[in-house]
Parts: sequence; C-alpha cells; structure tokens
Amino acid sequence: MPAPHPLVHAPAPRPSLGIQGPVIAFQDPWSGEASDTIMRTGTGIPIPSQDAAPTPAEFVKALRELGADFYVHHVVPTVSDHVALLRDLDDAGIDVVLGNEYGNINGPYVDGTNRYDVPTELVRDAAASGRLAGVLYDEPEHLQIHADQYRTDAHLPHFGQTDGLGAEDAVAVIDATVRGIVQGVDDAVADSGAAAVPVLAEQVFPVMFHALARAGMTPAPKVMKESFQPLQLGTALGAARQYDRELWICADLWGPDIGPWLTRAPGFPGHSPAEFAAALRLAYLFAPTRLFVENIDALVRHRGGGAFERTAHGEVWQEFVHDFVPRHPLRWSHRDARADIALVHADDSDFGRGHRPFGNRGATAPATSRSVFAAWHALSHGQLPDHGSCLHIPGYDFPRHQLNAVERSRFPLEAGATAQTHLHGLFQATRSVLVFDEHVRADQLTDAGLIVVAGSRLPQATIGALRARAHAGATVLIASWLCPADHGVSESVGLGSWVVYDGFDDDGAQEAIAAHAGPPDVWSQRFGDHEVRIRAAGTGGETLDFEIADAARRRIG
Repeated sequence: MPAPHPLVHAPAPRPSLGIQGPVIAFQDPWSGEASDTIMRTGTGIPIPSQDAAPTPAEFVKALRELGADFYVHHVVPTVSDHVALLRDLDDAGIDVVLGNEYGNINGPYVDGTNRYDVPTELVRDAAASGRLAGVLYDEPEHLQIHADQYRTDAHLPHFGQTDGLGAEDAVAVIDATVRGIVQGVDDAVADSGAAAVPVLAEQVFPVMFHALARAGMTPAPKVMKESFQPLQLGTALGAARQYDRELWICADLWGPDIGPWLTRAPGFPGHSPAEFAAALRLAYLFAPTRLFVENIDALVRHRGGGAFERTAHGEVWQEFVHDFVPRHPLRWSHRDARADIALVHADDSDFGRGHRPFGNRGATAPATSRSVFAAWHALSHGQLPDHGSCLHIPGYDFPRHQLNAVERSRFPLEAGATAQTHLHGLFQATRSVLVFDEHVRADQLTDAGLIVVAGSRLPQATIGALRARAHAGATVLIASWLCPADHGVSESVGLGSWVVYDGFDDDGAQEAIAAHAGPPDVWSQRFGDHEVRIRAAGTGGETLDFEIADAARRRIG
C-alpha cells in the first residue's frame, strides 16, 4: 500500500462530470423501440416512454449543452450493434461508461447468478474507440443481499451463493468472483491497446464498500437517494483511501420525497431542486474522480423536433456545471482525505434489517454488528439513528408512496405533487469520520486522534496496529468483545489511551467521544491542509452552507 499522499497546494484536476441515460423520459436514442420492450427501472413494472424520441444527433447535442464530459449508458441486452453509439460519442468528444443495470433487471444472467455482465466484445470495442471511461455494476451490494429483487425463479446472489457460510467464507466467495470480473475487464481493455479503466460498484446501501474495493472495484456511492450523507460518504471515502482506489459519486435523483416539480414516477425526482443543488456542491467538494447524475429524465423534457427544455432540476445542473464549478477550482483530491476520527469495523452487510448477511438466507447478522450503528449515533451527537445506516429501516415512511395511487398514464405530472412533503435531508454533524475495515494497518490511521472500534470481529494483527496507534498518542475506543484477554481493560498506553467499552453510554466512551466529536452543528471533512465545513442552511438539512477552512477561510456560494 503506498504511503499517504502529501498535502496538496496546486489546483487539482476538476472532477469529470457525467449524465446517465434515460429510463422513462424517452427511448434510448441508439436502441429505439428495443428500449421500450424491456424494464429500464427497478420499479417492477414496464414504464412506456413519456416524451418523443430524440435522434442520436439531437441527444448528443443536448449532452454537450448540459456540459457532460461522459455519458453513462446502460446496455440494452437485446441490442448488439453499438457502432453508432461509440462513433457519435467519439465525434462529440464525450466518454462512455458501460453499465449493467438493464441486464440485471431483464437478463440474460451469468450462470448461477442474478448478474448481467457487459459483453466482452463491447468492452473491447469501447476501449478501442478511446472513449471508455469505466464499466459500472449497478447496486451490486443490493443484489448480493437481496438476490430475488429482479430474478425470482431462484435465489441466485449477484456474486455467488453464500447459503450456510459464515462471514469470512461468504466474503471469500464474493472476493473471488469480483477479482475475476475485474480481470476480465482488464483483459478486454488490454486487448484493445487502451489504458485500464475502473470497474465501478455504484452502491445505494453503505455496506460492502471495503470488500468490493479490496477485490478491485472502485467505490461509487450514491448521494441523496435514501442515504445519510456523512455515513455514506465517510464509508466510501474510507474504502477508497484504504485500498487506493478512485472515488466516483452518483447524485441519484430517485428518492423518498414529493413536491411541486416535474415528476415522472413516484419518487422520481424524489429530491427538491434546492436539495439537488446542495447535493451537487457537496459531492463536488469531496473531490471525486468523476461525478454523474442519475438520470437525464429529471433534467430535460423532449418536445419533439429536436427541442429539449430544461426542468427546474435541469436548471440546477446547468448552474452547477457552468457557474459553480468554474468559480470554485479545487485544491485537493479525494486521495488527500484525512480522518480526525477513524471508525474501524468488519462489515456484516447489515444496514439495519439484519437479514440475509451477504445473501445467506439461513442467517442473520450478529447482534454485535449493530454496534456500528450505535457508533455512528454517538459520533453524530445522536443525529444518525442507532438502529440502521440508511432510510430503509423502521421509522421512515416515504412520502413518495402517496403517488402510488396515481394512474401511471397520468405521468409525468407537470407540476408534481400539490404540496411538498420532505423526509430526506443532507445533514448530520460528524467530524471528519472515515471508515476502515478490519484489515486496516497502523500507517493508515496516523491522522486520527480518536479510533473507534466496533462490529463483530477483529483479526489479531489489527489489534497490534491499534495498540501501536495508542502508543503513538491516539485514543483507541474499542468494544470489550473485540479485546483479547491481555488488553481487556482501559489503560494508558504510551502517549495515548486504550478505552474499553460495553456500550457508548459508558462514561469512558462518552468522555472519549466528547473530546473529539466537534460541534453539533458542523459536519467536516479534511483534505490535506484544507477542511470542508458543512452546516445545515434549511429545515431538516435540505440545503447546506459550505466553508473551506484554510489560510483564506473561504465561504462557498
């Protein structure tokens, strides 16, 4: 593993900006009617296109006007001719990312799985065009845990069968499959003579980021959606740092809320234009390699005759690309991320329901895995729930369900819902928290003044790394059930301390967290010698204020 990156002072390359293709608005310009014969969303029902079909030339022109550097194209599995797609994007100077979502929903599937792999020949051809930027696996953690989401004829998880396996054996199955997938993409790209491209794990649930990154995938967390942003980004960013991967971010407009904006389906868009604007700025300031929006359907309407009209969300995107980004050049990269607080835990793929860990139908997640939720709850001043890590847990009733009774033929709703009902927010206060898995090394924790250790298991080698960090001056707050007998009591260790807890209401745990957690109205993330400070600007954290703490202490506007 390379040494930590040095502090950055020169302007960093700006994140490449992209747009994912249509799923409801209109037909895929290169697939035509074939895109209306399959399901293009995970809603479980076919949704006919709502707008007139644009020509490829009209669509590419719209991408350019929207400032897209790359296009996320989910491959229609019944279409084999992609010559025009690659030619048109190349002529326009737009890169392409090939995604597998439509194949996951419709098949054909890799034998013994619910997974569609983009054909090797297409990967090779796209790489040979010089425009391939990546190969995207859509929500692979979701389809490993919930194997019956789309394919219902059998229980066939995304990366392999894990029934009857413990956590470490299940992770080994997933690891072997992912390494094979990444090697297959690498080989196809190498055959074309092009440089290697990342294989992306675009994730909605904040689990398995580290397992997939360790096996070779690039973390691509979704923001907005049904996520808690500090938890989602802190977990994905930690995985990228620990395993030296790129970081991509998807600003996903599917979500739980409703309001007076163009609405193409219940929950789409499920975030207000104001929240979208704040989320784009947030994602940009985390300095990913690439940032894209899901989907173009929310940004434009196509009236026919080549006429595209921007929606309220499209105007937000336009302002972000053509005004905000040029006015705020970054001086850091996601690779410069530093942890004031490190949260170390093994991952049992539990986001709060505890069922089917890693896709194993005969098991539930260990009770001790829930200590991870309790840790986030404590580190966020109680603002994150103590019983789960996203909104797909008890206690959250999505406003979008109010639109389920509306006949689908009435969509799109030009004015959306008559009143806005807001559940999702972007803000919880944490202080530069990065997540590392149970294999973290001591040199990867050097910045953290507080190291919180939770979860269900911990290798002996990592105990040694944690003791070394305590000797060097860190406070290590570790669960009693993870401690070996010879380190099972709280004590001073070298320049630091070793604090053993049974629960986060223990006095020692509360004192350690209080000394490091920061103020309850600020979410911060350090990048080298810069710190992004985020505050809620509106009720429920729907909008955000940003400040860059450096020599200039700049406010972002």
